[in-house]
Amino acid sequence: MADRRNVDVGDDLSSAPPGMTVANAAVAGAAVPGATVTQPDPPAETRPVVDQDPVSWLTITLIVVAAFGSGLALVVPMAFSMALRLTELAPGSEQVLGYILGVGALCSLVSAPLTGIVSDRTRSRWGRRRPFTVLGVAIGLAAVPVLAFAPNAIVLGIGWMLTSVGWGTAGGSIGNLLADRLPESQRGKVSGLTGLAGQVSPVLGILLAGQFTGDALLLFLVPATVGAVMVALFILFVPEADSRHLTFKNRLTFPRFAKSLLFRPRDHPAFAWALVGRFFFFFGLFLTVAYGTYFYAQRLGVPVAEVSSVMAVISASGVLSAALGSLGGGWVSDRFGTRRSWAAASTMIFATGCVVSAFSWTFPMLVTGALLTNLGIAAFGSVGQALILDVLPFRETEAGRFLAITSFSQRIPSAIGPLAAPLLLGLAPSDETQYLVLYLSAAALALLGGAVTLTLATERDRMDPKIT
Repeated sequence: MADRRNVDVGDDLSSAPPGMTVANAAVAGAAVPGATVTQPDPPAETRPVVDQDPVSWLTITLIVVAAFGSGLALVVPMAFSMALRLTELAPGSEQVLGYILGVGALCSLVSAPLTGIVSDRTRSRWGRRRPFTVLGVAIGLAAVPVLAFAPNAIVLGIGWMLTSVGWGTAGGSIGNLLADRLPESQRGKVSGLTGLAGQVSPVLGILLAGQFTGDALLLFLVPATVGAVMVALFILFVPEADSRHLTFKNRLTFPRFAKSLLFRPRDHPAFAWALVGRFFFFFGLFLTVAYGTYFYAQRLGVPVAEVSSVMAVISASGVLSAALGSLGGGWVSDRFGTRRSWAAASTMIFATGCVVSAFSWTFPMLVTGALLTNLGIAAFGSVGQALILDVLPFRETEAGRFLAITSFSQRIPSAIGPLAAPLLLGLAPSDETQYLVLYLSAAALALLGGAVTLTLATERDRMDPKIT
């Protein structure tokens, strides 16, 4: 079983050996209750090796169900419900959607690292991660009436901020638990399954929400309720060890919190390059994700309110490619050790799908573009997550901290992508070409992310076939 060490992510390092970083000190400062043990500073590229028992398939199933539920509750409003609601409140103000989603992402950008690092230090009979899963679901449900009864776009934006923080916290706490529990042999498979859940949940969610386009309350309440029930199964039946025995030398203050969000890229180059590659890929993805409803409405010549069935069909057609990307990518990377190469290849698949979509004005071609983009997103999601877990520094003692840092590579693009999209739309010479500019820009950013991912191998990493 994993050795649970008592650590402090923000301990004062003034008395530490020269060259010791915050992360190194946290590992070196492993202690038993009531005692402090000082150990030599480990090499910069060394992580503590801890045996982790395989996770049962029942636990994996509940993890996948929870990932499905949290993804449905977050992505369905982002990709569908928000556009419909904004059309009611401010017709013709499509660009406002990007600003609303961007502000919500900025809020989660702050909340994600805070909850991740605080959960590392949480002491409760229910463990470190579970209390934050419950808190996230509660906030997400509280946002529903704000979204449904918003009288204007400003209040709608407040509701979306609550939604982003709530469901982002719930999903993030599940991810932290994966880092705590999963052995290396299961990371690719489980990442593939959770990635598939994230791909399928919006499809079924949009089909479900599409039945309630005339009822603003049910449009938001149904996805949130379904998501809450699924996450509740995870909360109730996935055990987590009591963490009340943990001790910490110092309190977590704001300076220590801020310091814990930093690390030395020179000490962990593979981790650093992986973050940069993820940043560019997700920047490209989030340029387009908020405008799917408007994009398909324009290209197929249908009203926004009637595009739900079209989106559901297009999304459903991509489920098979998403399954292939998620499960196939995870299995291949576990079996043959090709995480870096497959992650880079998946960005090329996504970029190809963006190019096809950019030049498509017919339903068959739009479906083709969606198939390719779904395949690329799913493959990158599963292999990229497994790759991050492989190169995560000090995974056994500071998973929450470094996954919080990892979240920046996705949450910053999720904030600036919707904010940058209206600017790119404005650069187009005509309405007919505005989505051409947007999707080609997304393709270019994804390719840049793939190129960066190919550079992440270091001398240490070349010795590990799972990474290369």
